[in-house]
Amino acid sequence: MKVKALFAAALIALIPTWVTAHEFVTEAVHIDHPWSRPTPPGTPMGVGYLVIKNTGDADITLIGAQTPRAASVSIHESMMHDGMMSMQPLKEGLTIPAGEAVELKPHGYHLMLEKLVQPLQEGESIPLTLEFDGAEALEVELTVEPLDGGSMKEEMDHSGHQTE
Repeated sequence: MKVKALFAAALIALIPTWVTAHEFVTEAVHIDHPWSRPTPPGTPMGVGYLVIKNTGDADITLIGAQTPRAASVSIHESMMHDGMMSMQPLKEGLTIPAGEAVELKPHGYHLMLEKLVQPLQEGESIPLTLEFDGAEALEVELTVEPLDGGSMKEEMDHSGHQTE
């Protein structure tokens, strides 16, 4: 019984470390839970999701990102139009109002990792530099999380998506 209690206590003690390890902070920007999904071999596109909190008192704009794992990274928005899901790049960036948060998530705002150097594999961390207008650049790591058993095909299939 004591072994189980010690094991449970050890697990509980590790939880705050895991949470803080998935947050990245500068003076005005707080990034929470940056993540991606695994990509099948030959898939040229990956995705990036995260929450951007603007803790400053002026608006900031996410204007770009870079990773050594892709030729380029762009900011996109997915939306329903006439019953069809479509994507469009945000060429002017994504504004995060002062004191607010914007979530990049499936079927919404997201990062497109274009022309992947190699597939993204479950469990790995992908280095990513986020570039802002109104705040300093921030180095984060996208954790490649497992597919959750649901159909991610619509989310992950970017085969018909053209880069500019």
